[in-house]
Amino acid sequence: MPAGNGNQSLAPAWVMALGTFAIGTEGFMIVPLLPKMAEDLQLSVATLGTLVTVFTLTLAFSSPILTTLSGGVNRRRLLISTMVFFALANLVAWQSSGYWGIFAARVLLAIAAGLYTPNANALISALIAPEKRGKALAIVNGGMTIAIALGLPIGSLLGNALGWRVTFLGVGILALVAVVGLVVGLDRSAGAGIAVPSLSARLAVAKRASVLVGLSITLFWAIGAYTVWTYIAPYLQSVANFGPDGISFIVCLWGVSAAIGIFSGGALSDKLGARVVMGGSLVLLTGAFLLLSFTAFFLSPAQAVIPIVISVAVWGVTVFGFFPAQMSHLIQVGGQASAPIVLSLNTSSMYGGFALGSAIGSIVVSQGQVADLGLAAALAEVLGLILLYGFAARTSAPSTSPAH
Repeated sequence: MPAGNGNQSLAPAWVMALGTFAIGTEGFMIVPLLPKMAEDLQLSVATLGTLVTVFTLTLAFSSPILTTLSGGVNRRRLLISTMVFFALANLVAWQSSGYWGIFAARVLLAIAAGLYTPNANALISALIAPEKRGKALAIVNGGMTIAIALGLPIGSLLGNALGWRVTFLGVGILALVAVVGLVVGLDRSAGAGIAVPSLSARLAVAKRASVLVGLSITLFWAIGAYTVWTYIAPYLQSVANFGPDGISFIVCLWGVSAAIGIFSGGALSDKLGARVVMGGSLVLLTGAFLLLSFTAFFLSPAQAVIPIVISVAVWGVTVFGFFPAQMSHLIQVGGQASAPIVLSLNTSSMYGGFALGSAIGSIVVSQGQVADLGLAAALAEVLGLILLYGFAARTSAPSTSPAH
């Protein structure tokens, strides 16, 4: 199955999706388990929130650099070794008895995740015939979507029932299953000779005004999303007296809503246009976050349940409904020739925003003001709206030539 042969089978995409499913489950599952971890490790939730920050920040900075440095490595071999590394890092977290062991494991996990996903996208793009490339990419990245809708709530339920360490063991087993799938499902010749853009090429694309504004919109969208998401468990405990079962229910609701948002966002973007979907998503996100703060400030725990459910459902649909529309928008403003670089930079901007959002949330929670989480998140989404409608329309037209 050599690169560039116009393969019609989507089997390699499904194999690679096993890896993105494991990565997505690990990346999101720790958030609803923070209170349990804090109790077990005798640390504050705000301190443990740094485990989210270090993962997202490490991934944001390491992914483009390591992807470029590993450009000469066979893609199949790189994916297999990266997933083995990811499995081992989960086992390190499972066996860690203290904060710093888990911290180190999260750094290793982020490095592996940042290498696997962009290289899986590059490999499947080279293996699959052009007329099926879009569907193949959707399958590979759909592993992340399924992780949000299925892996996240299952991880939350298992973690609360059997202990948070079990979730790392579970994801480690998932990663090993993905390794077997990659070894068996990918031909040994897969991925030979695939070119990877240099750092200078990435920087040249990022310097374009239209792309820079687009990446900034992604940054503020992500900051708002993770300011609340990282500390959703202490928010629910404080505002509505939710226990583990209630938190798991909200996490499940958010995951299912997120899956709906990803699929509907892409369809609506094709029908209505990317900017319309992006703007609508940011407006609704702002409203959902403001409602979360309003609920915390003015309603009793009994009164808070319904507004929280509504807010979380809207939040889940719109935060991920924004994502496919934004990718379409970036390809449009950056030019089709630069699409792989633009989307890679968008991933770094997204995880950079996740890191900043979790850091902002940590500051808010450490001050004992969980009610302010929604206000901080809403402000970030408003800044994204200002960039979208105040600056994006004024930026230059997309380049028609590929980056070198």
